[in-house]
Amino acid sequence: MKSELEKLIELQITDTNIRKLKKAIDTAEERRAEIEQEFEQHAFSIRELQNKRDSAREKRAELEKQIITNKTYIDRANRNLQGAQDQKQYETAMRELDSLQKQVTKLENEVLEKMTEIEDVEKILEERSEEVDSLEINRDTALKAFDEKVAQDRKEFAEETKKREEVFATLPANMAGVYNRLAQRSRDGIAVAEVVNGSCSACFMTLRPQMQVELKTSGEIVTCESCARILYLQPKSEEASAV
Repeated sequence: MKSELEKLIELQITDTNIRKLKKAIDTAEERRAEIEQEFEQHAFSIRELQNKRDSAREKRAELEKQIITNKTYIDRANRNLQGAQDQKQYETAMRELDSLQKQVTKLENEVLEKMTEIEDVEKILEERSEEVDSLEINRDTALKAFDEKVAQDRKEFAEETKKREEVFATLPANMAGVYNRLAQRSRDGIAVAEVVNGSCSACFMTLRPQMQVELKTSGEIVTCESCARILYLQPKSEEASAV
């Protein structure tokens, strides 16, 4: 039959796991949103590139349309130049022709810039094509794995809660009350702390030699003089101390 101390240690281990599982369950929605956001950031950067390419294509088409229109005006200006009746008409036609040719040259340079921009973006998209293709699959896989882990945590939480009730019911009422008070008073829920290297693992206070001997030999419940938690030694710790 387990001693009271063994039951308390088991209860503490169970409670610690319950706290960890509860935190994981309580923050599951937030953590799932973070996974979605991470993938959304990748998708957003790709969409930005695609939108940049599409915008550049539209601008290029618009520029090419302006070039065609201006070349029509150039043809008209050439006809006016050839049909000029006097010096004034000739100079007017020349100025118009020169202005239109400069506009066409400017537009053609802008078209070349847009073509370069489109090629650069398409090169990046090509390099990231595998990422684009796998993004949705990876997202679904990650979310599925996360949901499965949360489901497992919920199942384990229910099992550990049931186990806690069973262990707690075997404790004497006064000991159960002491455990609950200590656990509720502590931010980390630790009521039973292991002694490691001669110190309380909860508050790190070094135990007096007499207390260490008492822990090893008395078999009674010993509490930390600093934080009042119930103390225990793992068998391996006891053996190591005896060497």
